[in-house]
Amino acid sequence: MGILANGYYLDLMQPASRHYRVDPMEGATAGLNPEEKSRILGGEACMWVEFVTPENVDSRIWPRLAAIAERLWSPEEVKDVDSMYRRLEVESRRLDSLGLTHRSSYPVMLERLTNLGPIENLRTLADLLEPVKEYSREGARKYTSLTPLNRLVDAERPESDAARDFAGLVADWKSHKAEIRRELTRWRDGAAGALPMIERNGLLREDAPLAQDVAALAVAGLQALDYLDAGKPAPARWVSEQTALCERAAKPRAELLIMIVPSVRALIQAARQALSP
Repeated sequence: MGILANGYYLDLMQPASRHYRVDPMEGATAGLNPEEKSRILGGEACMWVEFVTPENVDSRIWPRLAAIAERLWSPEEVKDVDSMYRRLEVESRRLDSLGLTHRSSYPVMLERLTNLGPIENLRTLADLLEPVKEYSREGARKYTSLTPLNRLVDAERPESDAARDFAGLVADWKSHKAEIRRELTRWRDGAAGALPMIERNGLLREDAPLAQDVAALAVAGLQALDYLDAGKPAPARWVSEQTALCERAAKPRAELLIMIVPSVRALIQAARQALSP
């Protein structure tokens, strides 16, 4: 008999959709015959705690654990990720009401990073970031049991809802140009507004390149919309410069990833091919 864990390690900071797509009776059991598969009693979600504190532990477990639980108890044909996320938001609010701190600890940790100052601009930036995935953090710097886990990467949640929602808008950009422009403008101003405070703050200074690149990505996205509105292809030189920006911004810094890079890249490519209406 066995309990399946492969694909359900929460500490690897993968999105709920990644866990939800793991079919416990397919890839993870490749090579097993039907009789051997019948011996799998269930599955488990694992949470290793090298980078966890009492303050952020709930955010590392919930609400993704609920997605894994549904995957394990659901029929194989239940695979609608969009439906899962809609219901996961409802479940997340229910978990709030039960006293879990997977969402409430986030602004508290950001406020501490700003020395109890305003967090609006920092949160605008932080909402677009995620910790690095798999085992990347272990190799990023030397950690010991005495290393304080008090940086932005420790406050960040494993999954950026804002980046996922934005990707949905960009996937149908012709229908959502006003919403896309509004979000990009907010991110440009928020990241730029956070930068002076970040550069003055010893704990946040390492995150300055992230703020700079988020602001630059937002500008690139806005410019792409301008080309699309004009119905004329963006100049090749501009496309080349913005593509280089995306390549740079996609690299991890301070053990964090900017999650809007693929969506901005998609807008740049759309602008490259823009045609008059």
